[in-house]
Amino acid sequence: MRTLQPRPAGFSLRRRLVWQFVALFLLLVVALFFAVRFAAERASRASQDAILGAAVISVGDGIRAVDEGLALDLPYATFSMLGAMGDERIFYSLMIGDRLVTGYPALPQPPHAPDDLSPVFYSGDYQDSRLRLAAITRRVRLDNRMQEIAVTLGQTRYGQATIARDTARSAAWIGLGFLALAVPLALWTTRAVIRPVDRLAEAVARRGPHDLRPVRHPTPRELVPLVGSLNDFIARLRGALKLTETFIFEAAHRIRTPLSLVRTEAEMALAETSDEVTRARLRRMVRAIGESSRSANQILDHAMVLYRSEQFLTTQVDFAMLTRSVLRSVQPIAEMRDIEILNEGLDESCPVQADERMIEVALRNLLDNALKYSRSEGQVRIRLDKAEGMARLTITDEGRGLSASDSNLTARFQRGSNVSDIVGSGLGLTIVAGVAAAHRGKFILEPGKEKGACAILFLPLL
Repeated sequence: MRTLQPRPAGFSLRRRLVWQFVALFLLLVVALFFAVRFAAERASRASQDAILGAAVISVGDGIRAVDEGLALDLPYATFSMLGAMGDERIFYSLMIGDRLVTGYPALPQPPHAPDDLSPVFYSGDYQDSRLRLAAITRRVRLDNRMQEIAVTLGQTRYGQATIARDTARSAAWIGLGFLALAVPLALWTTRAVIRPVDRLAEAVARRGPHDLRPVRHPTPRELVPLVGSLNDFIARLRGALKLTETFIFEAAHRIRTPLSLVRTEAEMALAETSDEVTRARLRRMVRAIGESSRSANQILDHAMVLYRSEQFLTTQVDFAMLTRSVLRSVQPIAEMRDIEILNEGLDESCPVQADERMIEVALRNLLDNALKYSRSEGQVRIRLDKAEGMARLTITDEGRGLSASDSNLTARFQRGSNVSDIVGSGLGLTIVAGVAAAHRGKFILEPGKEKGACAILFLPLL
């Protein structure tokens, strides 16, 4: 029987899961890079703003009124602290209204006037540099009246950008390390996800083609619909095979009975008529009916063997006893042609695990061929022995033997080139070979040592 292979799938679920996991890891690495860079920039800006705010307050606290006007003590420690992050440039200005008192002219001013409590932070461009600035106001008595002095302090953020860049680079290397681990991790995860499917497939495959019980293998909840559909299919298949068996037996009965009746009527008519032309026609009719009956029986037996091979149920069978039983049923045919049947080894028990009905059909076909192709007043030898864990049944006849051109006589409807004048369907040896294969045995057909043919059937012993 030819096994149909499933069509190759258009994609691999395992490979698709691996690529999806790797793509997810890559996306997470990119997200990690930008998230760390953003967090590093915010943290660096917050810390720098705190230092810048403290510095501008320190500068503001150094302003005091003197007789000559204003005095400003620049806190050099504060400027050193601002430059500790790297090669930063620092700018400052003191303004009364729109008038620059000291510092850098045209330094960007805050978007709104600061109060006395906390500095105002903002960003601006100055001398081709991006600055982070802080501004406060101080009220000083000058020229016999209170005046507001705006103190602005700004610095570049090269150090901040360097910190953010280094932090992001470190995060990128860490992400690449995780990405390198992503492939084996994805393979392991995919294997874990696919393992229940593989186990279910193995459980179904171990059942063999003849086990139609429902699948009871424990499966994840996601596979329960699949197992349910599989069990429904098995139930429908079991029902279809049961209908097939019923049809085979009904067909056998409805075909054999009418053919037997027609043949009996034709033989009676042949015996009652004396007209030679009519007798010749009746003889051809009887022969054709015989061939049709035999072909029908062989086709039905072949269908039965195919069916029971799919529904393979075995019991302990005594091969020797079954052979003796079939031999007794064909003994009248041998006596009609004066063929002597010699047997050896059928007195000892030979237990095998087999389908008794299939073995009986195979034996009938083997003995029928041996008697059919043997010459009258010849001999058919049957020998049953045991060899290498197998029961070996050898049937040798003294018939026409095998032609050199006969290569594969176990194929369906294949007959020997030297037996065209003998009634046959070409299915007998096909049935025997099918029975042997179903029982994990072997069938060999070879020429006899001197003449005739030798058929050997091997079946595993218990």
